[in-house]
Amino acid sequence: MLVVMQQDASEAQIQKIIQRLMEDGFDVHRSTGVLHTVLGGVGGKDDFDTAVVQVMDGVKEVHRIVAPYKLASRAFNPAGTVVKVRDVEIGGNKVVVMAGPCSVESYEQIERSADIVADGGASVLRGGAFKPRSSPYSFQGLGEEGLRLLRTAADRRGLLVISEVMDAVQIPLLTAYSDILQLGARNMQNFNLLRELGKIRKPVLLKRGIAATIEELLLSAEYIMAGGNYEVILCERGIRTFETYTRNTMDISAIPVLHKLSHLPVVADPSHGTGRRDLVPPMACASVAAGADALLIEVHHDPDHAFSDGAQSLYPDQYFELMKQLRVIAPAVGRVVE
Repeated sequence: MLVVMQQDASEAQIQKIIQRLMEDGFDVHRSTGVLHTVLGGVGGKDDFDTAVVQVMDGVKEVHRIVAPYKLASRAFNPAGTVVKVRDVEIGGNKVVVMAGPCSVESYEQIERSADIVADGGASVLRGGAFKPRSSPYSFQGLGEEGLRLLRTAADRRGLLVISEVMDAVQIPLLTAYSDILQLGARNMQNFNLLRELGKIRKPVLLKRGIAATIEELLLSAEYIMAGGNYEVILCERGIRTFETYTRNTMDISAIPVLHKLSHLPVVADPSHGTGRRDLVPPMACASVAAGADALLIEVHHDPDHAFSDGAQSLYPDQYFELMKQLRVIAPAVGRVVE
């Protein structure tokens, strides 16, 4: 249930509504917009009469939310959520680019990659320190040393850091080094991990699972938000279909659908979405045209010798050319790319 307060509702009136909802078993979440405060009531009695709240002082309107996700629903924040990390806003007018190698391999590699990323105009340096690989014999990452190298390279160029968390025990470590924590596709329905991420107050980029529906993605976001962490960023990274030409099938239609159903920012990952570097630029451009708030792109100074995902990593010149293309396309849909 959502309770939309009047524009001039007092804090005392808001607190009275919150208390009333809690008395009836609701877990109340508050969203303060530019004009209205919205109270999201989760749980409660099935036969609760919304008219009881509708007539209370300061209430503008009351809505029952039939979708299983309440806090992630567009109705909870109709204006849309902007996740701000320092001076970077994800969900605003600017299309944010997060770029870098799949994994941190060495000091030289991440330093050179950071130079490329910064020179191209990206705001966030990506790189994995803990790598979930299909084969136990593949490169698994450098761990904390990789995070330290990633942080150092990013700080030298004024970039933010995004890196993947794989287990709840890694959260304190990732929180210490990363500005944004990435939850990979394999962990989208790791509900224990989702609950733990709900307890922190740091942005979480939630990737769609390889066989997950849009509703399942939003329900996973709901797990995090129900814990009190509203800084959730959704990511479309391709799903598994019958097609074998590409690594995954990039579901670009999910971008406008997610914007319609949810207030959360949406990121597109064309690197994992296709698994082929020749397809990354056109899919990145298409994603921006479809309304993506940010892009997650793999870039490596020497993809042919990358320890992981070299086939989907852009060469530096491809990355620079893509950034030029994005600066032309973004204004056509009312956005900008620096």
